[in-house]
Parts: sequence; C-alpha cells; structure tokens
Amino acid sequence: MKVQYFEDTDTLYIEFRRGDIVESRNLDEDIVLDLDEQGDVCAITFEHASNRTDVHHLTVEGIAA
Repeated sequence: MKVQYFEDTDTLYIEFRRGDIVESRNLDEDIVLDLDEQGDVCAITFEHASNRTDVHHLTVEGIAA
C-alpha cells in the first residue's frame, strides 16, 4: 500500500494494490476509484485533498506482518 500527497496540485493518491487499471470511476468531481479487471479497487485519488480529507495528519494502525 502506498500513500502519496502532491502539494503542488493538492492531490492525495492512495494505492491499495498494484495491478493493471482497466477502469476509473468518478465518484464525484474530486474523487476517482481505479479498478482492476475483477472490479477490485486498486487506488483512490482525491483532488482538492486538503478540503476533502485531513491530509496533513496521517496515522497508520494495524500493519500486517
């Protein structure tokens, strides 16, 4: 899993798994889900992330071994 924040565009990208993206679905004008061939969510993108999320405060809990 990878989390990236691009301050210059205020974009938050969260990659849950690597894979070939075959479809991107707009949930609204600022949120996009990337799906693989099986319809599983591979990533989510938040535009205007500082307005839509608490991007400056990241807490990680329960990391699998």
